[in-house]
Amino acid sequence: MVSRLMPAIEAMNLVFCGTPDFAVPTLRRLAECFSVKLVVTQPDRPSGRGMEVIATPVKRLAQELGIPVTQPLTIKNNKDFRAQLEAVKPEAIVVVAYGRIIPQWMIDLPWLGNVNAHASLLPKYRGAAPIQWAIANGESVTGITTMKIDAGLDTGPMLLRRQTAILPDETAITLTARLAGLAAELIVATLRGLNAGSIVPQPQDDSLATLAPLLKKEDGVIDFSRSARETYNRFRGFQPWPGAYTSFRGKNVRIAAMKPAENHLQLAPGEVAAERDRVLIGCGEATAIEVLEVQPESRKAISAGEFVRGARIQARDRFGS
Repeated sequence: MVSRLMPAIEAMNLVFCGTPDFAVPTLRRLAECFSVKLVVTQPDRPSGRGMEVIATPVKRLAQELGIPVTQPLTIKNNKDFRAQLEAVKPEAIVVVAYGRIIPQWMIDLPWLGNVNAHASLLPKYRGAAPIQWAIANGESVTGITTMKIDAGLDTGPMLLRRQTAILPDETAITLTARLAGLAAELIVATLRGLNAGSIVPQPQDDSLATLAPLLKKEDGVIDFSRSARETYNRFRGFQPWPGAYTSFRGKNVRIAAMKPAENHLQLAPGEVAAERDRVLIGCGEATAIEVLEVQPESRKAISAGEFVRGARIQARDRFGS
């Protein structure tokens, strides 16, 4: 149990650090349950074709809720930012998808620590893209782990965990939305448990750790030597970016929709066959995918049937060459 006198839970002062849509449900729930004194988010950046400067989703919600916002360019050696946080005197700092490494002075500042919601069942999938890699690697379950941040990369002691199934055709887009809601509820439960002294932090077993590195554009390149199931899992995991793309007759092609299919034609990896309005591509282990929607280079996405009629696919045409 915590030896010092604890404030009433409703009066707990918090600082919240977060940036993208994933962090929005947590900020909303924290504002409903506690006193969020300050929101820290990444600076506004230009986005889209017009390169219009857009506020982060977390900033937009904070402004809607009337919570002060700060957007430091750097945080490690930022004296003004440090003074700002010290003036708040937070009981806890909550970090959800902020996108910056938390420096030691921030870790040491609140007496309940820096509490993070990580979108995996730690110690699996430490890193920047746990949702995407869990799907891409064919996992059937994932979840949210709350932990106290330490100096490592997602290595801090675990507080609470909640598991959820990954649905067979689920993409990173839909799973991210589900986990965002789960994270919000688990963060609230974690803060209440820490405040009551009912949660005992559990160290992670580093020998079981796996990594989920930041995605690169090259991760979206389809390797048809992989099985159809592996190819489909990577397609689901890498939505909306980097997606799944390959080449056909020397031009880039994005596969916008696909599913595993029977390889009754015994297609070699990358070999394509057209059956009326269907497009099949051979994959490894004598499997195949059916392409449902294609986006040729510099064009909008079209159906497989439209692609067949426009490309006039010939025998022994190949993707990926």
